[in-house]
Amino acid sequence: MTVTAAGATWQPADAAALESSVEWIHVAPILRSDFPADALAALADGRTLSLDGQGLVRAPTLGPLTLDADFDPAVLSHVTVLKLAEEEAHVVAGGPFDRASALALGVPEVLLTLGSHGAVVFAAGVETFVPASPPVLGVQTTGAGDVFMVAYVVARCDGRDPVAAARSASRLVAEMLDDRKRAGQ
Repeated sequence: MTVTAAGATWQPADAAALESSVEWIHVAPILRSDFPADALAALADGRTLSLDGQGLVRAPTLGPLTLDADFDPAVLSHVTVLKLAEEEAHVVAGGPFDRASALALGVPEVLLTLGSHGAVVFAAGVETFVPASPPVLGVQTTGAGDVFMVAYVVARCDGRDPVAAARSASRLVAEMLDDRKRAGQ
């Protein structure tokens, strides 16, 4: 992947555009510069904030995509849910990602997605493996993490606990991938 341009950086004032009835918000930065800590704080004000961790590890530099752990820890101070794919988690932890790594981030709910193997939910100090439901192999998976997070947030909004929400999200991703496979994509 090559970065040819960085998008505009969100500002705290951008949060004013949200309706007062918004209870949850999910942000999926492409680069670390997309959502600085003050913008996330404004977005989280009175809301539950979910963050896709790809934006933590992607350096805002032009050229070949660079991954590093040089993010501002203050970015996580208002985050309730953090999703990390395996590669992102490895970068954030500086090695294998485990319960101690998740706790060190200070985020109440950390989701480690493992592709066709499922996900691990770290919540309330407990680590729970959620298998893929069922795994769908041999299909383009672009967008699967985004679908997982949308389904997870919807399930959490509906009152499901983190593990039940991850199971629901896993089922939806499996359905999407199965549809793709049947369509020959």
